Amino acid sequence: MASDTLTSTQRSDAEISGLDALEIAGREKERSRLNRFWAATWPKLAALALTIGIWQVVVWTGWKPPYALAPPGPVFADLADYVTSPALWDGLAATGRRAALGFTAAVVIGLALGLAVARVPVLRAAIGSMITALQTMPSIAWFPLAILLFGLTEQAIFFVVVLGAAPSIANGVIYGVDYVPPLLLRAGRNLGARGVNLYRYVIAPAALPAIVAGLKQGWAFAWRSLMAGELLVVIASTTSIGTQLTYARELSDAERLISVMIVILFIGLLVDAAFGAADKAIRRRWGVLDPAGQ
Repeated sequence: MASDTLTSTQRSDAEISGLDALEIAGREKERSRLNRFWAATWPKLAALALTIGIWQVVVWTGWKPPYALAPPGPVFADLADYVTSPALWDGLAATGRRAALGFTAAVVIGLALGLAVARVPVLRAAIGSMITALQTMPSIAWFPLAILLFGLTEQAIFFVVVLGAAPSIANGVIYGVDYVPPLLLRAGRNLGARGVNLYRYVIAPAALPAIVAGLKQGWAFAWRSLMAGELLVVIASTTSIGTQLTYARELSDAERLISVMIVILFIGLLVDAAFGAADKAIRRRWGVLDPAGQ
């Protein structure tokens, strides 16, 4: 009877110890997440503080007058007003619509073109090098032709955005398909994958990391092309982020000009974070992500 009581007591202690272990493990996991978040955040905060400090020092030197290079204080005060004003959100709506339409069209064209060139030897011989040449061509060089073809219209901006982004996306697809291991293709065919199924279940998943990298680079080219287009093709009836940047420069409004540039930079950081999360998810799925660095 005493041994039964002892056994029951030991079992109860073991259960309590197990619950304590789970609670401690949960706390350690939470601390680990906080540590990873802080490790990823503090270098960015330090870089931001250093940039603002250098900016303020340059202003103190008197290198340029305040109407050309505004101090950080007035700029951030103007930025606070800007982010709560209808002008910002109207501009973001127009710029976001152009970016979404242009990038979507570039993705469709780039994926189709890249897949065709990667799998058809005649097309690769004919236009494979041309795609790389188009990718290296500055997007600003397309605007004289775009303005001749379409005038100062939305179509001119759309034309250059697509031409700026599609070659990078196509090259990402080509490189991704080229580096699919032949052994993987043979294994897929032996398992019955043919035609569309081979692309769906074998080639596309294997090439996905390179495709995502091509999409990220394509977005960078599309965004740069769009900003250049909005600076050059000013449509009086439509406001946009680029148009507001042009007006701030013409009015020598340094505070608003730098505020708009900060907004453009912030949008770029958000998109980069989205692509980074997608890349991390892919690497985790492939099992190539170091658990200690997650």
